Amino acid sequence: MIQTEIITIGDELLIGQVIDTNSAWMAGELNRAGFDVRYKTTVGDNETDIIDAVSRALLRANIVLVTGGIGPTKDDITKKTLCRFFDTSLVFDESVLANIQDIFRGMNKNLNELTIQQAYVPETCTVIQNRMGTAPITWFERDGKILVSMPGVPYEMQWVMSYEILPRLQQRFPAVGAILHQSFWVKNYTESRLALLLEDFENRLPAFIKLAYLPTSGLIRLRLTGKHTDSDALRLAIDDQSARLTALLQGNIVAETDATLEQTLDVVFKSRGLTFCVAESCTGGKLASLFTAIAGCSQYFRGGVVSYSNEAKTEILQVNPADITYYGAVSQKVAEQMALGAQELFHADCAIAVTGIAGPDGGTPDKPVGTVWIAVAYGDHVRSRRFQFSKNRENNILRSCNNAMAMLLELLG
Repeated sequence: MIQTEIITIGDELLIGQVIDTNSAWMAGELNRAGFDVRYKTTVGDNETDIIDAVSRALLRANIVLVTGGIGPTKDDITKKTLCRFFDTSLVFDESVLANIQDIFRGMNKNLNELTIQQAYVPETCTVIQNRMGTAPITWFERDGKILVSMPGVPYEMQWVMSYEILPRLQQRFPAVGAILHQSFWVKNYTESRLALLLEDFENRLPAFIKLAYLPTSGLIRLRLTGKHTDSDALRLAIDDQSARLTALLQGNIVAETDATLEQTLDVVFKSRGLTFCVAESCTGGKLASLFTAIAGCSQYFRGGVVSYSNEAKTEILQVNPADITYYGAVSQKVAEQMALGAQELFHADCAIAVTGIAGPDGGTPDKPVGTVWIAVAYGDHVRSRRFQFSKNRENNILRSCNNAMAMLLELLG
């Protein structure tokens, strides 16, 4: 296996001002291409720390991919630091300047002095043009190892990884082996209870396959990961272990995919031509936001109602006021009427409705904080279920969303 390390640079990452999404995206793409990501390192905008991180990475990895710190401002020091590390100096590159000028012409903007400085690159590197931005990509080689420095802006990094870096790495290392993942969304288990059930299964796994437990707000995502030089043999082994795992878990697998539940439903809706809507109370629009973050959701997502008040439930979703008075807003009757009301309001094939007590207060002895009723509808079929979650508001909202999507996936079959 070709060992790879990712280094992300920026003070903003260390203080939590910006979340590092780059390394997660890169690791996924590298895995799919057969490159084994062994380490991820994050350092601030400090020359000594960057040199230390790069030195360690090149000792243990064949490929080091660096993002961040190559912009035009004073705190962007990665380019100069790499010059020091590779014992080289900056030189002006006319091809980089031409690329920057093309980008600025497209935006109808004028170059300034700081932007022109981006055309200075380390003399001993291979320059790769950044078609999405002004900071060029620099490719270094030493002792058979490769270091690539890329922008920290996610869409710029993703473009250059997809169209320049990965193709070059695959050409350089044509027989890197195979890394395969198979994931399962599992319901009705705690992590410890599931681990006890699967103890013998884990002990019997081939040495090149591992099982990981990824608890995700109310559900557990299991992931089988295999690494092997023979991709066909690995595929057969992963399929065999997946069949064994499915038999052990019987009817408790919600979906067999590494995608999120909303992405999984997105595929179902689009492939089957179904329309969808939501009626939310305690989740406050979170469900709707999960789907509207997906490109192309307008093909199926008709809309949603955040019916936080009883008046909104009765006036917009046509919930019977007498049922709210008798059963309460957090009840099976109300959840089911919310789902059916949303279905009718938006003329949708499918609906999810959630009503509950997210907390941290508002509970009663018979309906404590964390009580949630979820109803899902598909055509004339309606299913509902009561859940008892925790006292943590944020967790209750996420668990409500995940369980609601899992229920709809099951109803759709």
